[in-house]
Amino acid sequence: MALTATGSFSGMSVKDVPEAVRFWRDVVGLAVDDGPIATLHLPGGGTTIVYPKPDHTPAGFTVLNFEVDDVAAAIRELGAAGLEPERYPGMPQDDDGAMRGNGPDIAWFTDPSGNIFSVLKA
Repeated sequence: MALTATGSFSGMSVKDVPEAVRFWRDVVGLAVDDGPIATLHLPGGGTTIVYPKPDHTPAGFTVLNFEVDDVAAAIRELGAAGLEPERYPGMPQDDDGAMRGNGPDIAWFTDPSGNIFSVLKA
């Protein structure tokens, strides 16, 4: 038996929804439906809800992945908006903060609530 579904979306908690709305709209550039539970409109048509959680703890894994044509260009674009790639001990990241040659080129960033997102080569 298979699941009969009419749609799907993902969700993530944040410490402050208005702060998250500003970040995802103004820094990353997503279309966002504001509200007590906000909706991020992702490239390609998907959505992610962003909901408040007073005792929010960021996930220890990547919650969103953005496919890009050029990881270095995406790092520069996010850098111009004030973001720096996360650096992880033991990960072979280059001077730009990207890991290359171990699967698709990828770089990781965090939102104001500490949730991890990436840009990776499409």
